[in-house]
Amino acid sequence: MDFNKIIGHEDIISRFRSSIETDHVNHAYIIAGEEGSGRFSLAQAFAKALQCEEGGSESCGSCKSCKQAESGNHPDILVVDRGIEQTLSVKTIREQVVSTMDIKPYSSKYKIYIIKEAEKMSEEAESALLKTIEEPPEYGIIIIITTQPEKLLPTIRSRCITITTKPVKEKDIHDYLVEKYGVDEQKAEFAIEYAQGNLGKAVLLATNEDYENLIKSVIDLQANICDMTMEDISEAIQRCTAYKMNINDYLDLMMMWYRDILVLKVTGNPDKILFKEQYSIIKDQAKYLSFNELEDKQKAIESAKERINAKARMEDIMKLLIMSLKEF
Repeated sequence: MDFNKIIGHEDIISRFRSSIETDHVNHAYIIAGEEGSGRFSLAQAFAKALQCEEGGSESCGSCKSCKQAESGNHPDILVVDRGIEQTLSVKTIREQVVSTMDIKPYSSKYKIYIIKEAEKMSEEAESALLKTIEEPPEYGIIIIITTQPEKLLPTIRSRCITITTKPVKEKDIHDYLVEKYGVDEQKAEFAIEYAQGNLGKAVLLATNEDYENLIKSVIDLQANICDMTMEDISEAIQRCTAYKMNINDYLDLMMMWYRDILVLKVTGNPDKILFKEQYSIIKDQAKYLSFNELEDKQKAIESAKERINAKARMEDIMKLLIMSLKEF
């Protein structure tokens, strides 16, 4: 990944380039933002440019260092993640960061650590990392990637430069989907509207067959929820839980369905809704659902999200949610 291949984030890229040009590179950064917003790509591009043998603010792509970075085998660019574990443990931080930081770079100016999902670090892991951030060697750079910077220790945040990703322009996402993936206009419009500036989310929604099936499942549930029998609900729960890895996207799409109903009730304009092909169904539901009922449904979905984050049983969460939505 190079700076010139990243879609959007011009202000962040300009900041990184400037720090390289002026040789004012900090020893610790936090890149915060939604999943799919480009945080890891920015970290990779920054690391690649820092290690480039040409010494410019943009990686050349031709030197040995750049080729190693592109292949994911650069000895001085180290990615740290939690693997299959629920948390990013103190053992992982000690073994992959703390105990290796004192070893000088093999072939480059810097030794760069990119720590993914930092919000999932244990308290002990954060404390271990803090000591390294407080007294880093001259060549050491730590890039922390997180969706929730507020979960990090205040002492870690105070010692890092925090950079937050912003939504990518709709036109840039549109052009990327159409030109790179050949996505048709209708699918691109749906993905852009749903993603709200998140390029990664838009790409997944527009190009991944699993996401197409996810959308169809949400539509089937929302269109028929009022008439569902207990047997129908059981089948719907099975379909929902099949998307365990993407359950938040599933719930976000459910939320957008009720947002469409609300928009149609307020504006009467079908051009402003996301689920345009389901306009007639949404129009019918808008007639009998009150504003208070719509608010209750959205609150029920938010509550389901909170229970998922609390690691409650998925089947129980979705059963309670579907029953709640059916009752309102």
